[in-house]
Amino acid sequence: IGFFMGELLFYTWCRVQCVQIKYVISQETQRHQHLITLQDNLKIELAHLKSPQRIATIAKNRLGLTKPTPRQMVSIP
Repeated sequence: IGFFMGELLFYTWCRVQCVQIKYVISQETQRHQHLITLQDNLKIELAHLKSPQRIATIAKNRLGLTKPTPRQMVSIP
């Protein structure tokens, strides 16, 4: 009877470990999906921040930059 009790306890322990591992895997899968979504959002934001129209607007409005006049341009041979 002791052998069967030991075997039953070992089987129960194995099942509990299996359930715990599945729980951890599920959490990490959700975390991975969240990070992928975050990465996609960051890629979109980066593309928006690098847009030439946005850069031109900031250069004109915040920095006061204007297009050079022909007299300000120097040709390099």
